[in-house]
Amino acid sequence: MLLFNLIEMNKRKNIVLVFLAVILLGACTKDFKELNTDPNSSEKALPEYLMARAIVETVKNNMTRSRGLTNELMQVTVNTLVETDRIFRYDIANSVSEAPWNGWYLQLTNFKDMYDSADKGYVADPKKANAFKGISLIMQTWVYSMITDTYGDIPYFNSNKAGVDGTYTPAFDTQKSIYLDFFDKLDSANVMLAAASNIPVTSDPVYKGNIANWRKFGNSLYLRLLLRASQKEETSAFVLDKIQKILDSEKSNYPIISNNEESAVLRWTGVAPYASPFVTLTDAQWKQQKAGKVFVDSLLFKEDPCIDLWLVKSNGEYEGIESGYTIGQTPEGRSTMNPILKSSPLMGNILNYGEVQLMQAEIGLRELIPTNASSVKNYYDSGVLARVTWWGKSSVEASTYLSNQRVVWNNNLSYEAKLEKVIYQKFLATIFTDIQNWAEYRRTGYPVMPKGNGLMNDKIMPTRLYYPSSVQAANPQNYANAIAKQGPDLLTTLIWWENHTF
Repeated sequence: MLLFNLIEMNKRKNIVLVFLAVILLGACTKDFKELNTDPNSSEKALPEYLMARAIVETVKNNMTRSRGLTNELMQVTVNTLVETDRIFRYDIANSVSEAPWNGWYLQLTNFKDMYDSADKGYVADPKKANAFKGISLIMQTWVYSMITDTYGDIPYFNSNKAGVDGTYTPAFDTQKSIYLDFFDKLDSANVMLAAASNIPVTSDPVYKGNIANWRKFGNSLYLRLLLRASQKEETSAFVLDKIQKILDSEKSNYPIISNNEESAVLRWTGVAPYASPFVTLTDAQWKQQKAGKVFVDSLLFKEDPCIDLWLVKSNGEYEGIESGYTIGQTPEGRSTMNPILKSSPLMGNILNYGEVQLMQAEIGLRELIPTNASSVKNYYDSGVLARVTWWGKSSVEASTYLSNQRVVWNNNLSYEAKLEKVIYQKFLATIFTDIQNWAEYRRTGYPVMPKGNGLMNDKIMPTRLYYPSSVQAANPQNYANAIAKQGPDLLTTLIWWENHTF
């Protein structure tokens, strides 16, 4: 916590920002090196002592980003506390970029140390070494994917290497090259985990040591990232071939999440260190964010059974406020997010079964692999049922919702109308999950959202965040090279897999 307090107190001082960037892009802090030391054996801790902490800290970081960034951009919530620097208004300061960048890169060092220490720690047990190495590759890919999907080109191949080879100012790599390496990493992880044994329950807060489920998560993450790259002509041949293998010709070699119980989620228990970061928020802090009108209205219109789990009524009814309202015309506060979410075990979602089913519905709808209309409907229905029951509603409530004429699958609709149905349900399946809804919107333009009169940034949904000031100060030449290749360091510059703005 000392490092983060230092950042907050000195974020406007370049000397501290330079120091921070060098640390995060290079190596662990002194405190992390001490934590990672195993006094009884090797210089660095066994991977089982690194894994749980890295996962917990990453998910906490993700939840903060979801609440403060994604929910505001996607009109789930509207923070009416002040009139300036409002993310829901696309008025995003450079300082917003610091915390996610720092938090993600910090934990990457731990995930990489997991891989490096696995063989050393388990010389006599290669199956256990394979387990930690495979999980490390999956988690590195997961974290790097959130960074590159937030900023675009980033330090990747030579990041977090100051303690290894003295690289303090790594070059920025193109998102295309990063994604191609993601696919290599996930293929390697799949092979490693196929030849791995289970790991200690205490080291694994997600799957309690079950390696079969880690393998399914890795391949499900593979599908998520393949879809991101699926509309790029230069990678389409590989993407289509790999999707076909995962879902059809080699599916026995690429198991994926197949039910709600196999979902990748850090289920908060309320007992330290597995306590949600939101439990420390006061009621006043929690209620600063009001429910967005388009979010509330869509739940009401479709009679979504999860509405009472996510929202609380105001004056006896669910009522949201307009996002992007005109400056100086702040609406009266209305519905807020349900305070039970502060401690809900499901808020630690990473990737769930509902998303996996809806990915397959999209793949079938877009005919990325041979399929038929009934298969698309089945995947859609399964994804919706999975999402509703995952949140604790009964299968009867889920089936009733799915039979609603505003929800039920209709093959007679246009392609765009059907795609919007799928992506809207994926939006709900990934609600409160790091940056996923924002990324899906930038990829597809769905769900459609109204543009308030008070929006800034030319009323264009931000396509990325600015690079942090600390990076600009500490790594100026590589920063300059990055924007020369990718485009200006603006909120409207497209990253590689984006084709247009919305």
